Amino acid sequence: MTPPATLAPADVRRTLMAYRDLLRDHQEVVNRLNVYPVPDGDTGTNMALTIESVVAALEQAAEPLSMPEACRAIAHGSLMGARGNSGVILSQLLRGLAEKFETVECVDAAILADALAHADVLARRAVVRPVEGTILTVARAAGEGALAAARGGADLADTAEAARSAAEGALAMTPELLPALKQAGVVDSGGTGFLLMLDALCYVISDRPVPIAPAVESIHVNLSGAMPSPEGGDVGDLRYEVMYLLDAHDETIPAFKEVWAGIGDSIVVVGGDGIFNCHIHTDDIGASIEAALDIGRPREIRVTDLAEQVVEERWVREGEVLDETLIGPPPLTAVVAVVTGDGVGRIFRSLGVHRLVKGGQSMNPSTADLVAAVEATGSQNVVILPNNKNIQPVAEQVGTLTTANVVVVPTNSIVEGFAALLNYDPDSSAEENLATMRESAHSVLAAEITQAVRDTETDAGPVRVGDWIGLSREGIISVADSLVVAASALLDRLVTEDHELVTIIEGEGSSGAMTRWIHEWLAEERPGVSVEVHHGGQPLYPYLFGIE
Repeated sequence: MTPPATLAPADVRRTLMAYRDLLRDHQEVVNRLNVYPVPDGDTGTNMALTIESVVAALEQAAEPLSMPEACRAIAHGSLMGARGNSGVILSQLLRGLAEKFETVECVDAAILADALAHADVLARRAVVRPVEGTILTVARAAGEGALAAARGGADLADTAEAARSAAEGALAMTPELLPALKQAGVVDSGGTGFLLMLDALCYVISDRPVPIAPAVESIHVNLSGAMPSPEGGDVGDLRYEVMYLLDAHDETIPAFKEVWAGIGDSIVVVGGDGIFNCHIHTDDIGASIEAALDIGRPREIRVTDLAEQVVEERWVREGEVLDETLIGPPPLTAVVAVVTGDGVGRIFRSLGVHRLVKGGQSMNPSTADLVAAVEATGSQNVVILPNNKNIQPVAEQVGTLTTANVVVVPTNSIVEGFAALLNYDPDSSAEENLATMRESAHSVLAAEITQAVRDTETDAGPVRVGDWIGLSREGIISVADSLVVAASALLDRLVTEDHELVTIIEGEGSSGAMTRWIHEWLAEERPGVSVEVHHGGQPLYPYLFGIE
């Protein structure tokens, strides 16, 4: 096949669709590589979600597709769909390409090179503190490689290959530029994701074979020790990722960036014409949102606790691999459950769960993970226990993606999942199990103990960093500087004479002495209540309680 001399609008769309498919295939690989600024394991997911939005916008564009219409769809779809630091930077790179592409009806070698160089400029302009050894380094190399080739008379195919080769070389060098990558023994995750776009481009232009994603288990990441930032400080100390769309006048954005520069890092602000996608890592959620209120209207605000994400990512990566072998023929109705903690997994196994999917509050499993688990049960009827309200929407999509009859019991916690399993009947239909398991799950009152990571005011009193807090469906119930005091105050509030059983699930940070103290408190203050203790091993929450 003779490579085309130019890219038509349909070719641009085909390139981005191929890029979407590559990101889908490599999503977990890119996630595994992510260690900077925090090892939060979501770069691949965020880049994939961003490009999904772009492709959706392109698919809605009018036919026949013109280059200006394609470029408007790319710019708008990437801006509105950008997720996370990597997704926002990717959206700006795509915006840079679109700004150059829309000036022509077909893209030749010179325009491609100019567009890649322009994308680099816009991406760096959007980042308040550009860091080398990241996607920015790889994007710059792609632009420089393409410019050198095009100026030397290369055709479109050779210019694309030059961009890809330069980007690949820059990616290989990222560990030398960023200490966190060198310590972890990996290349940059965002740069890896961007290189896939150039792979897609070369595939469309010259039919170059696309890369095959390696097995995630084959990628070793050394996460021991501290991950230093290039400036010598620890960017990973910043607790929260805050993102939102901001409606504001363009001229107010420079001052807005200056305010943000004083309260956080990993700052990226992209957009224009009155709407911007804003991303920051910070310890001060309130100030990051108030800065937007001073100049416009923030919307679609998303806040992620990066510390929880890191802990859960470590557990998901390093947690014990439980035996997945099913004994005997599959039942009429099987159960798939999302678990956090190897002890929790063993308990769920003992209660009849057939497939376990690792995940939690921030490390949400993908729809694909749940579909694979459902199909691995071998049953035509499957109950899913999400055990977290954030995972329920993902679980609800599974039924449309498999031939199995899937129902979701809306469990919001591990203890609700335990309770639901007490009424699980493998010989009943999925619908019958849904009714009885949902009723059982809702009959238990879930509560938990964790440690505060910032100061705040609550109905239970002021909370300071390091305090132990007890939570239930009503919110924060107890606050104390001692874990067992917070636990006893929580149980004193929730456990009444009408209750018969308190289940205690020990997690990381618990101890035998503290468990005995809580058990003895219940025996003295609530003598009519039976107590069961299980070791769950869940991160972040030393104790989970189920009150029935």
